[in-house]
Amino acid sequence: MRLDRMTYFHPAPDRSPALLAAIAAGGALGGLCRYVFARVLPPAANGFPWATFWTNVSGSLLLGLVVVLTVRRFPENRWVRPFLATGVLGAYTTFSTLVVEIDLLTGHGYGSTAILYAAASLVTGLGAAWAGLVLGRRLWPASRLP
Repeated sequence: MRLDRMTYFHPAPDRSPALLAAIAAGGALGGLCRYVFARVLPPAANGFPWATFWTNVSGSLLLGLVVVLTVRRFPENRWVRPFLATGVLGAYTTFSTLVVEIDLLTGHGYGSTAILYAAASLVTGLGAAWAGLVLGRRLWPASRLP
């Protein structure tokens, strides 16, 4: 079967109620995990928001793993990636909160903490995503595929 270029890069979106329910269920689970993380890790005295920082870093690591998992172990399963990546990790990570916290830190006179937080989140998040991809490739090597 030959696909034209537009069909390959822009497949028709699947808006089935079952798929949306899977994403919503994943989102509920991810949001609950983030809430628990925020309760366990309160902000430091200087205002550094550790809960959001570690949530986004761990979510980036998990997203790297999920990418490899869905490509190598479940390439034909239409539920795994939307449930895990879009639902669970989409609700678990919170880059909008990162931006709000940077704005709050800046507004309360913690400009250097805000810069450190932004830079550390970017560098550590990208490193965690890369580590997740590397770890995923070791856990599910391509040679083991049927």
